[in-house]
Amino acid sequence: MNNKTWKSIGAVLAGLLTVVVLSVGTDVVLHATGVFPPWGQPVGGRVLLLATVYRTIFSVAGAYITARLAPDRAMSHALALGSVGLVLSIAGAVATWNRGPAFGPHWYPLALVVLAVPQCWAGGALRGMQLRAGLQDDREPTRVARR
Repeated sequence: MNNKTWKSIGAVLAGLLTVVVLSVGTDVVLHATGVFPPWGQPVGGRVLLLATVYRTIFSVAGAYITARLAPDRAMSHALALGSVGLVLSIAGAVATWNRGPAFGPHWYPLALVVLAVPQCWAGGALRGMQLRAGLQDDREPTRVARR
């Protein structure tokens, strides 16, 4: 594989790692502080709504990071992360479906499946807006030719 392929793989993995670390870390903190019930106990809808909100924010951030690190085609890389998220969300839904109240109501895994690609599109779109505004990197803004 060439260098560009490795950069593409690294960009997607960096975004995925960002989402996983932030999501799991927040879960741990919320369980430890009593916002979430103890591990293995039934989880209510309000708690899962909170989890859906912060996971969505983290996924947008992860997709932005993926798009930012991508060697080219930022949106394609963000959507590749969305595809990975879609597969993982489906696997999670299948694995936890009807496994008991500790996994919450069925709307939660379905929400994760439905949101996987749109939230990554949003992260890629943020990077696209940044590129169109001429902010190519953290150094000097560059001018984008307007037609």
